[in-house]
Amino acid sequence: MDRRTFIGGVVFDILAASFTVEAQQPRKIPVVGIMITTALTTGANVQTIAALRTGLRELGYTEGQNIVLELRSAGGNPEVLGGLAEELVKLNATILCAFGPAAVRAAVAATRAIPIVALDLETDPVQAGWAQSLAHPGGNVTGLFLDLSALTGKWLELLRAAIPALRRIAVLWDSTTGPAQLNAMKATARELHIDVDVLEVRNTDDVDVALRAAVSGGSKAMAMLSSPIVRNTSGQIAEFAMKNRLPAISPFRPFADFGGLMSYGPNLEDFFRRCATYVDKILKGARAGDLPIEQPIKFEFVVNLRAAKALGITIPQPLLLRADDVIQ
Repeated sequence: MDRRTFIGGVVFDILAASFTVEAQQPRKIPVVGIMITTALTTGANVQTIAALRTGLRELGYTEGQNIVLELRSAGGNPEVLGGLAEELVKLNATILCAFGPAAVRAAVAATRAIPIVALDLETDPVQAGWAQSLAHPGGNVTGLFLDLSALTGKWLELLRAAIPALRRIAVLWDSTTGPAQLNAMKATARELHIDVDVLEVRNTDDVDVALRAAVSGGSKAMAMLSSPIVRNTSGQIAEFAMKNRLPAISPFRPFADFGGLMSYGPNLEDFFRRCATYVDKILKGARAGDLPIEQPIKFEFVVNLRAAKALGITIPQPLLLRADDVIQ
């Protein structure tokens, strides 16, 4: 065997061994970090995570085999979200899923490199500086957004239609979501000559105190502005509203299911399920900045007639005919 033949054989053996080692190394399983403002054990969040997991399963993902979900909850205190985001970044998460405006802000502050799939019902992502446009976000944030400030007037109009004599209303507002919804509500209230009592909350513990203020302030009805905290306390708010004979409307369907008078807003289970499609596209190589931001186009109006009867309210027939669902 000559020298060149020997060297060529050695090189071939090294390359072959290298390929064998690479083939034997397991592929890295992508880690999806999930950030939620409220407790994971609430009914709303159980549905949220279930909807996301269903969407991922339908796209061929099995936890522990080809995807890992790292769940982090702020337990109703948005101030701890920054630390949770940094923790997920240190874990080298492949994607961050941030649910709610405070979670999205924390994720953006923690990283401009890791793709962020957001579900935020309270923020205009372009105005917030997270996206160049809805069609082409351009940065590392995409997902599903709804600037609910455009719907606040609708909630007030529906309450006025059910209670024509309405002149004073309490508005439950999570100030961590920003002022857009509240400003829009106040503007519509001025047009309808309705006085507004603002009930501010910043975490889950504030809700009970704020609700008691609604009664002591003399308001005759209540509207809830959208936030993860308000959504996840829908049962508590509905119970309080009925106990204190306070007609109320929420963006979230569970409020009406729990006994509240009305709800008007998007189908959130479908919204959260859609998050899985963004995760899938990014894991298959798409850039977050190239994925258009989605906004809901269908909204559900629910009236609880049992609640209306208990409150002594007769819902006008034209309003009932507009409802997508009537709880008898």
